[in-house]
Amino acid sequence: MNMIEAGQPAPQFTLPDQNNNSVSLADLKGKKVLVYFYPKAMTPGCTVQAQNLRDSKTELEKHNVIVLGISPDPVKRLPKFIDKESLNFTLLSDEDHTVADAFGVWGPKKFMGKEYDGIHRISFLIDEQGKVEKVFDKFKTKDHHQVVLNYLQDY
Repeated sequence: MNMIEAGQPAPQFTLPDQNNNSVSLADLKGKKVLVYFYPKAMTPGCTVQAQNLRDSKTELEKHNVIVLGISPDPVKRLPKFIDKESLNFTLLSDEDHTVADAFGVWGPKKFMGKEYDGIHRISFLIDEQGKVEKVFDKFKTKDHHQVVLNYLQDY
């Protein structure tokens, strides 16, 4: 894995959202974008992380931040996750993990003694000009939203 670092330009991408509409990072210039990578919709850790981001939307918006969740889930799985958890932000499907590769978050993982390739749970705060402002790679799923908010409040 060769992860993108703070100060570097964010890799440009266009991915389908939960409604199969194309969403491009370039269209969001002028706003901060929290691009958070998560392994799989409707799993316990991903659900807690998404719920807390949902509940933090007002605070995030005060800092001009839009949330984009990216996973290798197929488009058809995303609306179920949004409906089930009443999510109020966009989820994007990166089935072939091209965007995860570009950000450097796709790589070897271990789970219950088995090794496989997958998405690492890492988030990137992209500034209004399209540069990576901050990389969040050390957090627990239940604390992710607070780590991001603490950074924004201290900034």
